[in-house]
Amino acid sequence: MTTVAVLAGCALLTGTVAPYLLARARWLHRAPTAAITAWLGLAATFVVSVALACYHLLLSEPHVHDGLVGLLTACGLMTGGPARDSPPRPGDLAAVLLPAALVLLPALCLVRISWRTHRARSRQRDMLALVGSPVPRYGATVVEHGVSAVYCLPGRSPRIVITSAALRALSDEQLRAVLAHEHAHLAGRHHLVHAAVAAFARAFRGLPLARLAKEQTALLLEMAADDRALRGHPRVALAEAMYEVAAGQTPHLAMGAGGSGSLIRMRRVLDPPPKPRRATAPAVVLASAAAPLLPLLIACGPMV
Repeated sequence: MTTVAVLAGCALLTGTVAPYLLARARWLHRAPTAAITAWLGLAATFVVSVALACYHLLLSEPHVHDGLVGLLTACGLMTGGPARDSPPRPGDLAAVLLPAALVLLPALCLVRISWRTHRARSRQRDMLALVGSPVPRYGATVVEHGVSAVYCLPGRSPRIVITSAALRALSDEQLRAVLAHEHAHLAGRHHLVHAAVAAFARAFRGLPLARLAKEQTALLLEMAADDRALRGHPRVALAEAMYEVAAGQTPHLAMGAGGSGSLIRMRRVLDPPPKPRRATAPAVVLASAAAPLLPLLIACGPMV
């Protein structure tokens, strides 16, 4: 029961306490890409901790199979573990199936979200083919609309969309800056991260980690795209473009330069925070990748 308590405590801290601490960290907006990795690492750690806690709680006789490694060996799912003559009991099999279901739950949510998203974006692209006009100069599609907006439809056949109002309101330099922001979304495949976080939030509704990860990741993805755009465009041009398209409503499942968080991002673009230390981003990424291994070490430590 000690292992169960430790794993449950790890899941509790990861799912309720750590998200609030991470959301208040000062370095988040300085290194948005590393911050996204940190949120994903917390989510993975929570899932692994809960799954292993359920496994050890349901395992009727842990000494029979010498822990997780022994049980997987007895079930034929792993080789090289301790050999046992007795087959696994129904309770032991349930101890494997329930954790597996907990791990598969966000994966199934991801498949469902991805399928619905694909169908919705396909319909939007078909509509753009009817009402939009391609502009090869910018590699985008222009649609008639009275509100300035610039957004992208990611996927297998990505599209960048500009409203006619935005085309009139933005200068060439501003337009190219905001288009670089959208190209950054497409090149970085940010929609995949967004889908993964949305699937986690749907699988574990009500969990503080799920809510905060979804909110924070959406803003951090926009900041990461801003940073990519600023590599080749002036800060003032991007900030002015963001101001012009801030009120624009992008279609559902699209990723736009405006919308919520525009004010925070404009302030960040015009008054950039101090750059993080060189070791900060690699350290965060390494810690995020190693975090899900901690509950595994707690559960399997004696057998490693």
